[in-house]
Amino acid sequence: MKKFTVSKLILLFSIVFAATFSAQKFENSKLVFGKAYTMDELKDANGVMRCATTGYEKYLQAMYPDRMTDSQFEAWINPLIENAKQNKSQNGGIITIPVVVHVIHAGQAYGVAPNITDTQVQSQITVMNNDYRKASGTPGFNTNPVGADIMIQFALAKVDPNGNPTNGIDRVNLCYTSWTQAGVNSYVKPRTIWDPTRYMNMWSVQFGGSSSTLLGYAQFPSNSGLAGLNTSGGLATTDGVVANYSTFGSSDYDDGTFILGAPYDKGRTMTHEVGHFLGLRHIWGDATCGTDYCADTPTAHTANYTCNEFIASCDNASVFEMVQNYMDYTNDTCMNIFTVNQKDRITAVMNNSPRRLELKTSTADIAIPLFANDGEVKLETNCTTTANSTCSGTAASTTKISLYNRGTSTMTSAVITYGVGTNTQSYTWSGSLAPNRYALIDLSVPGTMPSGNMTITVTTVNGVADQRASNSSLTTYFVGSGAVPAVQGTYAFNLQRDIYGSETTWNLKNSAGTIVYSGAATADTSTLPVVYTQNWNLTPGCYTFTINDSESDGIYEYGGYYNLKDSAGNIVFQGSSFFDIQTRAVNVTVLATGETKLESFAIYPNPATDVLNITKVSNKAKFEIHNAVGQIVKAGEINNNQVKVSELVRGTYIITINDKGVSESVKFIKK
Repeated sequence: MKKFTVSKLILLFSIVFAATFSAQKFENSKLVFGKAYTMDELKDANGVMRCATTGYEKYLQAMYPDRMTDSQFEAWINPLIENAKQNKSQNGGIITIPVVVHVIHAGQAYGVAPNITDTQVQSQITVMNNDYRKASGTPGFNTNPVGADIMIQFALAKVDPNGNPTNGIDRVNLCYTSWTQAGVNSYVKPRTIWDPTRYMNMWSVQFGGSSSTLLGYAQFPSNSGLAGLNTSGGLATTDGVVANYSTFGSSDYDDGTFILGAPYDKGRTMTHEVGHFLGLRHIWGDATCGTDYCADTPTAHTANYTCNEFIASCDNASVFEMVQNYMDYTNDTCMNIFTVNQKDRITAVMNNSPRRLELKTSTADIAIPLFANDGEVKLETNCTTTANSTCSGTAASTTKISLYNRGTSTMTSAVITYGVGTNTQSYTWSGSLAPNRYALIDLSVPGTMPSGNMTITVTTVNGVADQRASNSSLTTYFVGSGAVPAVQGTYAFNLQRDIYGSETTWNLKNSAGTIVYSGAATADTSTLPVVYTQNWNLTPGCYTFTINDSESDGIYEYGGYYNLKDSAGNIVFQGSSFFDIQTRAVNVTVLATGETKLESFAIYPNPATDVLNITKVSNKAKFEIHNAVGQIVKAGEINNNQVKVSELVRGTYIITINDKGVSESVKFIKK
């Protein structure tokens, strides 16, 4: 992603704060969710931004007016803390929180930054367990009189949201090499998050642009649904903790594969951010001699970046600031204290706060029975796809998948079948995969393969039938290499530009190469502009649509999309993730005399928020909804020509409608 100029940052933050800034104002500063960090502050912090959680909370409060203010949150939590102190038995002993770690990369090989190894991820879980349990014999142990065992431990999930085995590490190729916080929250999180009532979601990313020096940030507990409070009840799609990949894990456990950067290489970035996730505030209260609402943490003047243990506190010169506290900004090797009062806060949150309370009873960390030969197939992002780009229709293409070994035996061979309808192919893989390791595979698809629902199935593993059907097959919509067919008539072109309209241009050329329709760049805006719609009158011939982005980062991260629909509202083609350019071709034929166009199912609105309306279906029609990686996320009967989609996370989906022997798939966007 390259949208990192100062002017664009100013534009982005104006969405939240409704203010106009000049570029000169920030020449000597860094912006994190609206907070400007001076170069002197960054110098004190060794050139890094240790944590952006407080700024992120201010951003959330600005975006969601019903969200609690800091003082409202404290008024809510204080009586709960007192109740927890007086009724220790409600804590239920040690709590184990299931964790999923989303390793976000751009197609790098396993172990190449930012695609960190399993062992580096696992070392982070070890560090958090040492720190939150004050484990004897580890760097997390301390002898401070108020040092506390938080009685919380963490375990990588063993069951994924679909009930299949996992190692709790979710690797996702999103094509972009680095991310701003805005990109993480608007694009990465909604597309990758697992159910936040069953998993604590952690993301390892490569920060870039204005966030390039940031180490991590978290989301404070949400309080929706609590009696007597007017709360937002949202934000589930962004709940969790994020860290730069080079701070994720500890060099104490390095097996030679870790990619970490000292002095933030001992895993304390995530210990700190998980503290925020569980309701803790910075030790200095984010103000000069501010409060963190914990009486046993001496009042600190400001953030500490050095491990000087003899800094007098604000209130008492004979009491020193607790620079060793995990909620300060000192280096990783200095941190090793959570206090009794901090434990009280965490206990109150775990007993009362939505999406924290449910984690106490989640069983996602309990293993399910495993088989010896179990292959899982996942759809991988193809960052250079050119499907539907030409009128010839003969070019071969590839479909990228990952093959995981979810069995107990080493996988040495597997047979994978794939195709659309009766047009099937077979691929034989051989190698050596230990349990939970994976191999990337390019399935070669001939140019004659038609567009349609492609099913990819692991049929055999190690020479025997795959032993788990629930994870061995996926269905995804395959777009052939040639032009999509259409008949002459009027079509509606819809374009949702992102806020950087000055970067986007497009045109439609006929078979002679003449531009018949086009769109020029527009002015940048502070919010998404209205959807641009234009009617295209297409006569017989082949047409090529081309969209360009001058900054080589497409339009999708910031909410943009495009599609072409026929008169019945059916999508003829639509956009997908791209960098600087994407093309789509459509071959228009003559509608013969006496011929009637097939009545197809149609859906609206698209994008949808709560409900999809389905036209031209009977009361016996059924549906399946697949996510971007081909997994079925919802299925059932279509009632009153509607399908509810409100519970789906934001992203792109395919709905397959089956009615009276006819099956049709349509892509839609959940916003």
